[in-house]
Amino acid sequence: MKNFKKLIVWQLSMELALETNKIVSKLSKSERFTYRDQIIGSSISIPSNIAEGSSRKSRKNFKRFLRVSLGSCFELETQLLLLEQNEIVNPNFLKVALGLNEEVQKMLHTLLKK
Repeated sequence: MKNFKKLIVWQLSMELALETNKIVSKLSKSERFTYRDQIIGSSISIPSNIAEGSSRKSRKNFKRFLRVSLGSCFELETQLLLLEQNEIVNPNFLKVALGLNEEVQKMLHTLLKK
């Protein structure tokens, strides 16, 4: 699969990365220092690994990159939940990102089963 841009899971993961950027922009300076790099890194990793994996010649290699993307989804979810549990960000502000993340996780699981 060469055209990763047609993959709905890639499109949603791009939306997720944009949404997480909005969240990070709302953090105070000290909170940004603690959370920013980790959140941005994991959110960017999701669509990046889907794109990279789609360029691989074997299905086995593609699946390996999908697994990395899935791991980044769980990492991002953990970070967002920490923001919520530490009352750094209003839970309502996180709903969109957490919902997109859950959808991407489901799609990645489905792709990995195929």
